[in-house]
Amino acid sequence: MAHQTVGLALIAVVFFVIRYLNGTDAPKIKGLPEVPGVPIFGSLLQLGDVHAKRAGAWVKKFGPVFQVRLGNRRIVFANTFESVKHIWITNQSALISRPTLHTFHTVVSSSQGYTIGTSPWDDSCKRRRKAAATALNKPAVQSYMPVIDLESNSSIKELLADSDNGRKDIDPNAYFQRFALNTSLTLNYGIRIDGSVDSSLLKEIVHVERIVSNLRSTSNNWQDYIPLMRIWPSRNNEAREYRERRDKYLTLLLEMLKDKIAKGEDKPCITGNVLKDPEAKLNEAEIKSMCLTMVSAGLDTVPGNIIMGIGYLSSPHGQEIQQRAYEEIMEVYPNGDAWEHCLTEEKIPYLTAFVKEVLRFWT
Repeated sequence: MAHQTVGLALIAVVFFVIRYLNGTDAPKIKGLPEVPGVPIFGSLLQLGDVHAKRAGAWVKKFGPVFQVRLGNRRIVFANTFESVKHIWITNQSALISRPTLHTFHTVVSSSQGYTIGTSPWDDSCKRRRKAAATALNKPAVQSYMPVIDLESNSSIKELLADSDNGRKDIDPNAYFQRFALNTSLTLNYGIRIDGSVDSSLLKEIVHVERIVSNLRSTSNNWQDYIPLMRIWPSRNNEAREYRERRDKYLTLLLEMLKDKIAKGEDKPCITGNVLKDPEAKLNEAEIKSMCLTMVSAGLDTVPGNIIMGIGYLSSPHGQEIQQRAYEEIMEVYPNGDAWEHCLTEEKIPYLTAFVKEVLRFWT
């Protein structure tokens, strides 16, 4: 009898442990097709590290909108323009918050806080979004055009010099990374990284932000979905290492700005305006979040968009786009002054459409 009792107790424990590990943060959504998974892992094994391709195959079988279980998280995939519009535009107020993940939110972001785009919704997030919206509205962006002009000129000039006017092959990625980073640093801190693309600070920031972005991705961290895997320290150790490296340069940049403000040598910038405003409603942690957002957001999107846009312009169809774009430019600016005027006006719908398509495809 004693053995039977122990056996039943063990079975009950195992059952409840499996049920706990196999549970999800949200219940199954009725009426929405679900991709079958396996206990504990859900569909993580099927997804592997090529989520987009696998999701594309699932669309053919389960339709444009379906639910998937990734470990203990329930995820909804939307795969058509209409479904995305309905979920994220029509119902945007219901999706104003952001989910938290163990690796990025608990380990990587434990010192500097979350970026604005990865923060759960609360009063602090509301204040930070409002400050960012004010700093990045249309009139404000127009005032930043001299910065974009400087960084564009600098990148193109150095690209031409290092490639010997196009006679030598080079990797353009570093030049556009510097363009994105220097634009962000100037707007946020009133500081830019001088020197070539071989700058050690530039390389450190770009490398660390790339690793942090990977740590945040949905396909790289199974411990975000399977709590049992968090007892293995290797992934957490990597996250802590890059958190410390990121803390180092973020603290350096903020201290440089504070030092310039104290000496009266600072240039107008977003964080400087907040620090000098006695009525500013952002506390120290929120200021750090703003700084982190400005540094990481540009590097996440701008270089990739420029690279992919230029890459497409190099294709046979891209050559046709180039020719038409040139003709449209010369029609509006026959005196060759398009470079100066593009900073203050948009008069070429074809170019505007091309930029929007690049952003739509690769942001």
